[in-house]
Amino acid sequence: MTANAQEFRVLGPVEIVVDGRPAAIGAAKPRTLLALLLLDANRPVERDWLIEQLWGEKPPNSAEATLRTYVYQLRKRLRGNDAVALHSRSQGYVLEAPAGTVDAQRFDALAKRGRQALQRNRSDEGITALREGLGLWRGPASFADIDAAAVRDKARLLDDLRLEVVEQCLAAELEADSPVTTVAELEALTLAHPLREGFWRLLMLGLYGAGRQAEALAAYQRLYRLLDAELGIKPSPPIEELHRQILQYDPRLRPAAPENATAAGGSRPTVPRQLPSSAPHFTGREAQLSSLDSLLAAPVESAGAATAAIITGAAGMGKTALAVHWAHRVADRFPDGQLYVSLRGFDPVGQPLKAGEALRSLLEALHTPPMRIPRDLDAQAALYRSLLVGRRVLVVIDNARDLDQVTPLLPGTATSLALVTSRNSLSGLSAHGAVPITLTGLAAEDAERFLEHRIRDRRTAAEPEAAERIIAACDGLPLALAIVAARAAARPDFSLTALAASLDDANDRLDALADPDPTVDLRAVFSWSYQALTADAARLFRLLSTHPGPEITTAAAAAVAGITAHAANRLLIELSRGNLLNEPTPGRFAFHDLLRAYSAELAETVDSKRERDDATRRLLDFYLHTAYAASRLTDPNRDPIPLADPPADITPFRLADGETAMAWFASEGAALTTAVQAAAERRLDTHCWQLAWTLRDHLDRGPWQEQTAVWQTALEAARRLDDADAEVRVSRPLAEAYSQIGRTDDAGALLDRTLDLCRDLNDRTGEAHAHLIRGRFFERQERFDEAIASARCALELYRAADHLEGQGSALNAIGWYHSMSGDHRTALAYCEEAMKLMESIGDRHGQATAADSLGYAHHHLGRHARAIAFYEHALALYRDLGSRTGEADTVVNLGDAQHAIGDTEAAQRTWRRALAIFDHLGHPGAEKVRARLAPLADRSMVRARVRSDPGPPLTRRSSWSRTPPLRTARRCPGRPPPGR
Repeated sequence: MTANAQEFRVLGPVEIVVDGRPAAIGAAKPRTLLALLLLDANRPVERDWLIEQLWGEKPPNSAEATLRTYVYQLRKRLRGNDAVALHSRSQGYVLEAPAGTVDAQRFDALAKRGRQALQRNRSDEGITALREGLGLWRGPASFADIDAAAVRDKARLLDDLRLEVVEQCLAAELEADSPVTTVAELEALTLAHPLREGFWRLLMLGLYGAGRQAEALAAYQRLYRLLDAELGIKPSPPIEELHRQILQYDPRLRPAAPENATAAGGSRPTVPRQLPSSAPHFTGREAQLSSLDSLLAAPVESAGAATAAIITGAAGMGKTALAVHWAHRVADRFPDGQLYVSLRGFDPVGQPLKAGEALRSLLEALHTPPMRIPRDLDAQAALYRSLLVGRRVLVVIDNARDLDQVTPLLPGTATSLALVTSRNSLSGLSAHGAVPITLTGLAAEDAERFLEHRIRDRRTAAEPEAAERIIAACDGLPLALAIVAARAAARPDFSLTALAASLDDANDRLDALADPDPTVDLRAVFSWSYQALTADAARLFRLLSTHPGPEITTAAAAAVAGITAHAANRLLIELSRGNLLNEPTPGRFAFHDLLRAYSAELAETVDSKRERDDATRRLLDFYLHTAYAASRLTDPNRDPIPLADPPADITPFRLADGETAMAWFASEGAALTTAVQAAAERRLDTHCWQLAWTLRDHLDRGPWQEQTAVWQTALEAARRLDDADAEVRVSRPLAEAYSQIGRTDDAGALLDRTLDLCRDLNDRTGEAHAHLIRGRFFERQERFDEAIASARCALELYRAADHLEGQGSALNAIGWYHSMSGDHRTALAYCEEAMKLMESIGDRHGQATAADSLGYAHHHLGRHARAIAFYEHALALYRDLGSRTGEADTVVNLGDAQHAIGDTEAAQRTWRRALAIFDHLGHPGAEKVRARLAPLADRSMVRARVRSDPGPPLTRRSSWSRTPPLRTARRCPGRPPPGR
C-alpha cells in the first residue's frame, strides 16, 4: 500500500486502515456512522436518515449537533488522502471512496473473477481468486460491531454472498480432487450453517470422493433428522438423488459446482413468467422508469446492488401499471423468472392476503412440491430465500398493505429483486435496502398524451381547450383520466366539451367519475385507503377539508382537529404514509384535488354541521392569533386592535422574533389570504376583518390587486357587522390600494367616508391616518399644496395624541410633498426631523422612507453622492423588512441619481432591477420604468459614434436630473401609515 494510503474494512469489525495499520475510530456511534456512510459510498446520505439510524425514532434534541461532531471526527481521520473525503450536502453527507478502497468492493471483484475463471475451466486460477477474496474476511460476519437496522440488512446480504462464494470455492476444490482438507472445512460449515443444504451436499460428495461412503450416508441421515425436527420437511430432490447415487455406488458421481434445485427427473423446470399483461399505451413516468432502471446498474451480487424497491402513491395513481410495465421491459434481465403476487391490501372484495398464503403461492411457482412446503411462516420464508439463492428472479409484490405482508416475501439475495407497490409508504422497508419511488399526478403533457392514446381519432387535438379542462379537473390522476377517456371512447357522439362541463363543479366531480365497477369507481378506490385508517386519522382526514388553503402545517392541522401538535403530527404521518396527503416540503401537507373533494364529501356525511363549523372556527382562531402575534413582532409600533384572548381549544404557533414572523407570513401567505375569504363566506366577519388587518405588512410585499381583493372582502365584513371602528381600520388600506392601482375616484370617496366615520367616533388618531393617506391621494393628482395641507393636519392630530410614529410619518410626508413642488431645501428640514424621530423610537420602516426622501432631495439639489448614500441606506432597510414596493421605488430613484452623474450603465442595471420587481408585483410603476429604459436602449445602438464625440456631460440641470419620481402612492414615501 502506498504512503498515506487509506482503506475501509467492513468484512468483520469496521475499520479505517492508514498505511496498513488500523486507525482509531471512536465509540459505537461514530463507528456506526462510518458504516452507514459506507453503505452508500459516493452517494448522498440524508442527515435525517442518519439520525434515525443512530438514535431511533425519538432522537435527543442534541442529535443533529452530535452528528456534526461525529462527522468532524471522521474527517480528521480521513485527512491526508485527497481521493477519500467526506463532504457535506444540503440535506446530508457524501463519503467519496474510490474503487478498491473498501474491502467489500475488492471481495466482489475477486468473486466475480473467480467465477468467470471456473466457467472457463481454469480451476486453479478460479480457486486462487475465490480464496483471495475470502481471505479479506476477518471473521464470519461483516459489520460485526455495528447494530443498526440498515447495516444489519446489508450485512446479511454480504454474509450470504460470502457463503455462496465459500460453497463455489469448495465445490471447485472437490472437483480438483482435493477432498481431504475440504471435508474438514465442510464439517465445520454444516455445524455453523445446519440448514444450508449446499454444504451438506458437498460434504456428502467429499466424503464419498475420499472413499468414506458410510460417513457420507451418515451425513445424509443427520441432515434428514435435522430438517424434519426443525422445519418438518424432507431434504430437497437433489440431495435425495445424491443419496440414491451414493447408495448405488454410481460410477458417474462426481462433485459439481452448486446449482439451483431441479426436478427429480433431472429436467429443468419451467421458468415462471407470472407478470400480468402491460398497459398497451403506457404514458409518461420517465423519471420513475429511469430510477427503476438505475436499480440494475450495480453489478449482480455486488454489495451495492439493490434488492427491493417500493412504488408508493395515492389510490388511482398508476402504481401497478408502472410496476408491470417496467417488469416487462426488464424481464430479460431476470432469466430465472418473474413472479407476481397481489396481496390485495386495498381491495373492494375479500380480505388482504396473508404472508403465509402469498409465500405458498410463490413456492409453488418455484416448483416446490406441496409436501415440502412447511407449515410455519418462518420456515416457509427460509425455504423461499434458499430457492432464490444464485437465481436472477424479479418478484412483483402488488397492492401491499403493511410490512408484515411484505417482509417474508423479500428475496434476501442480491441476485434477485423485489418490486413492491403500496398506497402506504412502508418506510420500514428502507431497513431492507428498499429504494422508494413516489408517484404524483401526471404532468400536463403526459396527461394529454394519455388522453390522446385512449380516446384516439384526434379528438383531443380537435378540442384542445376541453382536453385541458379535463386534465385540470382530474389533477393528473391516471385512474380519473382513464375513466373519462373510456367514456369518451365509448360515446364518440359526446363532445369532449360536454364531458369537461360535467367535471367543472368540484362538488359533483366524484359523481362524474363514478362507475358500477368498484375497481375503477373513484369513490370506492379512495374508500379502501380511508377504511384502513385509525379512527383518529380518519376524523382528521375529514376535517382537513375545512382548510381553505393549498397546504397545511402540523400546527394548523392540530387547530382544525382540536388536538395537540404532537397528536396531529402522528396522524398526519399516518395520512401521508397512506398517500391520502402529500408532504411537498417537510412539515407541510397538501391534498390531491380529488381526494379533497372526497374528504369534504365524507365530512358532510359523517361529521355534524356543528363539528365542521367548530373545525373552521378553530382554524381561523389559530390563524388570527398567530398572525396578530406575528404582526406585533414585525411592527411593534403599530396601533393594536381589540382582540379577545385565544380560545382554550387552540394553541397559536410560537414565533421568536420579527425575522421568524416574516418567514411565517411568507410560508403561510396563501393560506392566510384564502382564510380571509373563507371567513367571509361563512359570515365569521370579525375573524375576517381582523385577520385581514394582521396581514398588512405581508400584503404590502405582494401585488396590489391581491391587496385590493383582501381589503374589499374585509370592508364588506366590517359593514355587515355595522362596526364603524372596524370599517375605518380596513378602509384606509383599501383606499391606499385603490390609489395604487389608479382607482382614484374610489379612493377619494372611501377617504371621505373614513374621515366622516373618524369624526363620528371622535377617533383623532384614525382621522390623522386618513389625512395622511389623503395627502398621497392629492399627490397622485399633483395637487401638492393640498397634499401638504393634509399632511400638516395629520401632524397636528398626531401631536395632540402624542403619536410619535405618526408624527414621523407626517413630517416625512410634508418634506416629500415640498420636494414634489420643487422646494427641496424645505424638504430636507422636514425629512431630517422625521429621520431623527424615527431613529429615536426605533422605527426602521420610517427610517427607510425618510432616507429615501432625503436621497431624493439631495439628488435634486445636485448632491448626488449624498443622494446615492441615502438611497442605499434605504434599500438595505427595505430589503431587511421585505418591503418589495418600497425597495422598487427607491431602486428607481437610485437609478435616476446614477444617470444624473453620467453612469448610464449602472442606471440601466438599477432600473432593470426595479422593473423586475414591479412586473412581479403587477405594479403600474413598471411602465414608467420602461419609459426610462427605452431612450437608453436606443442610444446603445449608436454608442460607438457617441464615444467619438460624447458631447457635454450630464449635470443636475439635465432633463434626467429633474425627472419626477414614480408617483406610485409612495406611502409617505414607501411606508404604510401607522396603525393602519
